[in-house]
Amino acid sequence: MRLEIENAAFSYNGTKFIFEDINFAVESSQVFCLLGPNGTGKSTLLQCLNGMLPLDKGIVRLDNQDIRLWKRHEIAQQIAYVPQSHVPTFPFSVIEVVLMGRTPHLSFLSTPRAKDYKLAERALDQLGILSLRDTCYTEISGGERQLVLLAAALAQEASLLILDEPTSHLDFGNQIRLLRIIEQLSAQGKAIIMCTHFPDHALLTADTVAIMKKGTITKIGRPHDVITEQSIHDTYGIKTVIGSIAGNEDMLTCVPIKNQR
Repeated sequence: MRLEIENAAFSYNGTKFIFEDINFAVESSQVFCLLGPNGTGKSTLLQCLNGMLPLDKGIVRLDNQDIRLWKRHEIAQQIAYVPQSHVPTFPFSVIEVVLMGRTPHLSFLSTPRAKDYKLAERALDQLGILSLRDTCYTEISGGERQLVLLAAALAQEASLLILDEPTSHLDFGNQIRLLRIIEQLSAQGKAIIMCTHFPDHALLTADTVAIMKKGTITKIGRPHDVITEQSIHDTYGIKTVIGSIAGNEDMLTCVPIKNQR
């Protein structure tokens, strides 16, 4: 599976571009991470990648085919999208929400089969939340909802996962567990595109990192080459120290300097 975006630009009003001149490609078994400040167009870009929003310029290709030629359910069979937040409206149970991930594989007016329930329960178990199976989705915490949405994406059995700040509502333990799951999914052959505000998360999991600022990609490449003290300062306006950890010299971490001057 290969997704590529070429010379892409998007505008909500037809005049001011949210982003422009975006170019990159993601393949199977690759974790691609977007870093950048708020308001730079990362979430909008992710929605363009799966056809939810139409580009003003450029093209998105999935396996060398223009994504605009694909039907909605065909895209959903290949690409699963998890937003950074979700406000529930109806009191579905958790298992019902996860089963919605099976929709692209069901025919019109058909109901979930035993296989669909099995895949949904397996996804919940993989994320350590099978105990929530019959709990009302509107009654669980924001972090738990985020995990449920990810479980729905896993049940979707897509080749590519697009994750918009997947750790933003999770406690520290679940953040690390989720990053491990992302690594496992990549090892199983899935392509993953995620955006985050945590350079450490990109250093831990990504194969490729792109820094996005003011609607364009300013730097792209291997994590250790892209995430530097200078690039973090240029992007976020803060000073950091990036270095290895004793006993884990191959692992880098990014720590802000306490006294910013």
